[in-house]
Amino acid sequence: MKNLTAVVLFIFLSILGSNQKILAQSDFSNPAISVGVVVEDLEKSIDFYTQVIGMTKTGEFSVPVEKCKELGLTDSYQLDVTILKLENSDRASEWKLMSLGTKAKHPKQKYMSDDTGMQYITIFVNHLLPVIKRAENHGIKILSGKPSTLDDGRKFILVQDPDGTFIEIIGPE
Repeated sequence: MKNLTAVVLFIFLSILGSNQKILAQSDFSNPAISVGVVVEDLEKSIDFYTQVIGMTKTGEFSVPVEKCKELGLTDSYQLDVTILKLENSDRASEWKLMSLGTKAKHPKQKYMSDDTGMQYITIFVNHLLPVIKRAENHGIKILSGKPSTLDDGRKFILVQDPDGTFIEIIGPE
């Protein structure tokens, strides 16, 4: 009887725990995260992310100065945002690029440990060699040198975007 009580209690707590997990996850209407990145040269960054990394431009929008002030986004600038995704899907994360020209400058880091805040993103690919070829064709330095092999056998390269954000690219060669 004690074993049966323990099993019933275990099942009840498991169900309760999974319901709490479901409730917590229901707070989000989309599992993807949209990231806004302020860049110095918008066209140069769009070219890097589409031509080298392989992202797709999926949209753009502007936020007028008055709305930016109201929302606390900027003090006196309009935001013109270009949306990029790894694939054109409603569930794909958005990489939203915007530029304020030379107003917003950030020193380019040599290593991730040179600054705080978001320093890198990781992109998983089906094949690493096409990304390497595109990087070479566009004069992008592969900071890690040749592809390194990770413990699980996948290959790894590290590059930086025009503003210094590190990009880990991982996948089979």
